[in-house]
Amino acid sequence: MVAKWIEALTGSLDQKKQYKRHMARVDALPEPYGSAAKALNRYFLYYGGFTDGDTLIAMIGDHADMWERAAVDGTPVRAVVGDDPVEFAETFARSYSGKEWIDKERRRLTEAVDAAAGDSGGDEGALS
Repeated sequence: MVAKWIEALTGSLDQKKQYKRHMARVDALPEPYGSAAKALNRYFLYYGGFTDGDTLIAMIGDHADMWERAAVDGTPVRAVVGDDPVEFAETFARSYSGKEWIDKERRRLTEAVDAAAGDSGGDEGALS
């Protein structure tokens, strides 16, 4: 009972454990893979805006898998991320659909404009 109450306040304890395991895998990567993976993970947390823990955990786990495979195969970092690491990171993160913090604001904006426009869906703002 106490665990459910704590999870209601802090989020899933299982997800936190999974996240820590994935991050430990990233920490164990040899260089230069570890540095690249850590930099990308940091960017994901700023860029992604995920509010859905399952989506974030899946993405971080797949990201760790990718870098582990690159390290085993000896794939150069640039061959993984390409010339534009920002484009790579954003494309990677977008491939994981989930709830984002901005979704709530998008809905609120749409509802506010619909209400202001009378929700007629027509040319309510056009001059007669």
